[in-house]
Amino acid sequence: MATLTPYQKQFRQRMKRAMSLRAKADRKARSYATRLATALLDAQTATAMMNALNQTYNVDVSTQTLLVHDLLDMVTPQRLTDALAASTPGEEVVLFNQIPDGNGGQQLPANPLFGETVAGTPIVLIPQPDTSDLRTKNETRSTSSEHSYSILPGEV
Repeated sequence: MATLTPYQKQFRQRMKRAMSLRAKADRKARSYATRLATALLDAQTATAMMNALNQTYNVDVSTQTLLVHDLLDMVTPQRLTDALAASTPGEEVVLFNQIPDGNGGQQLPANPLFGETVAGTPIVLIPQPDTSDLRTKNETRSTSSEHSYSILPGEV
């Protein structure tokens, strides 16, 4: 096997971190979707119970909270369950292909997106004022100040 350049090693390290984060996010999403589907089913059961109580006792108590109502407008427990059943954890297979040796084999600069510490002073771009605008304003002022007027009290 050929020796990897620093560029290729950096890619491999970054890709492993990104894949790990993606897998963690997938596990969380599956867990939360399952819990949300269960909570929405419970909310639907509570709604049926509240409707029965409202009819039996001739009262008008809200059957759902605003949050549950909005969530049920966006997604149903069945749609969540179907989405979870349609996919399996880790279904997207990623193969490590030998990557081209870009950047002359040299590593790219550290990037905080990948959890890397950026060494050195950060570069901060400060927009500079447009000086051509100032020159025009000054010229306008000088031409307007050539004519001086005096207003005496009571002439206003």
